[in-house]
Amino acid sequence: MAYDEPSYPVLIFMEGLNGLRQMNTFQVEELVSHGYVVAAIDQPYAAADVVFPDGRKVGGLTKDQLNALLQQSISPGTPAPTLNGQTLKDGIIPYFAQDAVFTLHQLASLNQADPNGILTGHLDVQRAGIFGISLGGMVSPEACHLEPRFRACLVMEAPMPAEVVKSGLQQPGMWITSYVDTWRLKRWSELDVNEHQTMRALFESLPGDGYFVQVPRMFHLNLTDVPLLIYAPFGRKLGLFGPIDAHRVHRIVNAYTIAFFDRHLKGLPATLLDGPAAQYPDVRFETRRP
Repeated sequence: MAYDEPSYPVLIFMEGLNGLRQMNTFQVEELVSHGYVVAAIDQPYAAADVVFPDGRKVGGLTKDQLNALLQQSISPGTPAPTLNGQTLKDGIIPYFAQDAVFTLHQLASLNQADPNGILTGHLDVQRAGIFGISLGGMVSPEACHLEPRFRACLVMEAPMPAEVVKSGLQQPGMWITSYVDTWRLKRWSELDVNEHQTMRALFESLPGDGYFVQVPRMFHLNLTDVPLLIYAPFGRKLGLFGPIDAHRVHRIVNAYTIAFFDRHLKGLPATLLDGPAAQYPDVRFETRRP
């Protein structure tokens, strides 16, 4: 699909814990083919390793090492955890969200004057959105709190930060996730199940447009490229992937992703968001409209 527009809406992709900025190429490539510019970040402490331009390297933290910092963002308590000697009373999610805001600022600068002359004048940062999976899905709505230029927020299966749930989300939002019974089939703890229910709490408190997309028989990693890298029957036997066909999940995710950003960043019709879709009869779709 060819595009010849003066400028293009900008999207920022937030990776999952210990993931890579390339972990959702199936989704990023689909967005790019529909006329979006997508920037993906490897975040210090979240990604395996991050090397800065001056050569400094920051190693990734394990889930166990990050757990107290993440829990502080989901369910704050005392005493607050620390990172590098700094107390993070709101946990680590606001810290990660600042990376997304910084990236948007950098893209705005490139739009003004790209040293390579490629992006100047072609990035529409006034039509910006953000999307993320797992940890990145926690960070995305927090970034929307910090930066109103993010005009649409897509979350893929993640607990919501306590402050965001409390204050609400002003931007249109979409959540793509599985069912509670699928989480239990995957042997999630009841704590994990309850924390992920905050997605619905935030959806139901939206003052504007919102969409809740539930895909049955889908496990967490089905929302990433991993099923394309590991032989699917082998991955299912290991309990990595749900019974649903991996390519079908990607088609569903891409269809709803494009419809969401097309409607809320480009102002295009998106009939898929008007109600249940005949082509996806097993998907449970809910919508909120002002």
